[in-house]
Amino acid sequence: MKSRQPIALVTGASSGIGEATAGQLAKAGYKVYGTSRRGAQSGQRGFEMLALDVTSDASVEAAVNALIHYEGRIDLLVNNAGFGVAPAAAEESSLDQARAIFDTNFFGIVRMTRAVLPHMRQQHSGRIINIGSVLGFLPMPYMALYSATKHAVAGYSEALDHELRTLGIHVSVVEPAYINTPFDANLMKPDAPLDVYRGICGGVERRVKEVLVGADGPEVVAEIVVKAAMATSPEIRYAPGLAKRMRLLRRFAPASVLDAGVRKDLRLDTSATMPPRDAAAIPLSR
Repeated sequence: MKSRQPIALVTGASSGIGEATAGQLAKAGYKVYGTSRRGAQSGQRGFEMLALDVTSDASVEAAVNALIHYEGRIDLLVNNAGFGVAPAAAEESSLDQARAIFDTNFFGIVRMTRAVLPHMRQQHSGRIINIGSVLGFLPMPYMALYSATKHAVAGYSEALDHELRTLGIHVSVVEPAYINTPFDANLMKPDAPLDVYRGICGGVERRVKEVLVGADGPEVVAEIVVKAAMATSPEIRYAPGLAKRMRLLRRFAPASVLDAGVRKDLRLDTSATMPPRDAAAIPLSR
């Protein structure tokens, strides 16, 4: 029997932000289907799990078709699946690695969106919420490729929302800063490392780990996703927690102050001229 509850699909729901989001959506009244590449057991999660690899057209099509077969509709898609990259210089990743990063973090969202939109258009309703990052609007040295994927997610989300509003479908992007999740435990290493960058990238990685220790948990992001999903008039961009302050700095602070703050936070100028005293440290990244 098909559920009368609104139906949500959350990618990358086996842990971290995805698991927290799926759980909170279930508590808010959604019937939730989470996904993971290995199709984890539902267990005590309070929501169903489907096997889905966002880098595979066939896998995406099969999972969405299965959900439609079970429920007959989809009301909410949360695109959360993605992976992080260890701090590295841009030239330390081959083109193959760059393509792999984009294939999951950006084209995975495109695949999922294309799979659900025909059903949402038929319903004349739906919500798509993409999990981006503060790096979608702030620079992050030694995270250039990851930052590029998140800028792409932000631009795609805003443009898509304009396209779909008249069809009754809304798109939002949630852009958190540092979030303490298992996402940060298995970062992709560069496949073309260079000795010249080893010391500075090691320093940036240590700095990121320091900040993650005291960072917000995934529940902060999950709460914003539920808010966006249930809002009568959802915003296009949401910045939970500390990221909201970072977005204001990006908008109103002089470029020189923002630049100095980024470098100060990552300790990139310890042997050079220090930034101005009023330059804010800019905590970065999901």
